[in-house]
Amino acid sequence: MNDHRRLGRELGIFDTDPLIGSGLPYWPPAGAAVRKAIEDYVHELERRNGYQHVNSPVLGKRELYERSGHWAHYAEDMFPPMEVGGEEFVLRPSLCPHHAIIYRSRQRSHRDLPLRIAELGGMYRSEASGVLGGLTRVRSIQLNDGHVFCAPERAAEEVSAALDLIEAAHAQLGIEAARYRLSLGGDGGKFVDDPGMWARSEALLRDVLKERGRAYDEERGEGAFYGPKIDIQIADPAGREATLSTVQVDYFQPERFDLRYVGGERPVMVHRSVVGGLERLVAHLIEVHGGAFPAWMAPVQAVVLPLSDAGRPAAEDVLRRCLAAGLRAELVPAGRGSLGARIRAHRLVPYQLVVGPREMESGGAAVRRRDGGQAGDVPIERLAAGARPRF
Repeated sequence: MNDHRRLGRELGIFDTDPLIGSGLPYWPPAGAAVRKAIEDYVHELERRNGYQHVNSPVLGKRELYERSGHWAHYAEDMFPPMEVGGEEFVLRPSLCPHHAIIYRSRQRSHRDLPLRIAELGGMYRSEASGVLGGLTRVRSIQLNDGHVFCAPERAAEEVSAALDLIEAAHAQLGIEAARYRLSLGGDGGKFVDDPGMWARSEALLRDVLKERGRAYDEERGEGAFYGPKIDIQIADPAGREATLSTVQVDYFQPERFDLRYVGGERPVMVHRSVVGGLERLVAHLIEVHGGAFPAWMAPVQAVVLPLSDAGRPAAEDVLRRCLAAGLRAELVPAGRGSLGARIRAHRLVPYQLVVGPREMESGGAAVRRRDGGQAGDVPIERLAAGARPRF
């Protein structure tokens, strides 16, 4: 079984250190490369689907989260306030209050809607030490988040469009959903007490799922404190489930922040995360792919392997052309072992470019694929094109 906690460290994808703290992983070069590839893919996917990207701070005044409702309903999962200059600041547990502020930073008309904004940003959860594990449960989360502000009559359409985006990303990443879950509210102080609002939101999400012909389960008490959500559940090789992507309908925060567009109308806020937190996503991808990531997200996409020291200058030229074409590539010189040993050591790399006497003369490289297949002298530009995600 591919346990990401072991394999991820062996591959240099992530690690932790007691001096940094539990639940606060860091990303060495290989992990940073995987993460950047995913970030770039999702950023472009969102851009092509009408999203504008924003950036916001990782902390805010306590009053911000009192206004959003997080302080009343979510404080036990937040880090305690820090006093600075006589004011209290809090590490954010969510990005949505910041995006609500961005919406209301200028006057909006119905022609501006739907307004789709997205951000990959940090958020922080005060998780108990006993539940932390690898990348699946952490205290520092890099979240692919986004919010759509739309007229009420467009909410169902925007929810369905968000699901289209999620399903496209999952197909590109090689993820199979375990199931879809409609997560509902429940009793007690965890949820906003507004039965009418909950009924309206739940009916909208049910209608979208039925319209799409999507089978789903309903679970009471799993919703966000401000509204119900569609959760796309994934399962690890041991069958343990976790939520990855999500779409939520929110009538609560637009009212709390008094969000409006010209004419006094109040928008609906659709929360959506295409790939969820990068930590949980990468943990799942390590286990699904066993470290043999699709070429577009592999930490190293190509290794250049000269047969002998005499071939090093030609191999260095091939490496330069790989890098210029956008490939993440490395040169592994002959002094590091036989060709077979070097191939085995880099068996997870999608393309192995061998430079022997014939290639030294032609200026090319004999391409060997990760599956052992021989591709011949493929132009580097064609390799680079094949190592990009598809939209």
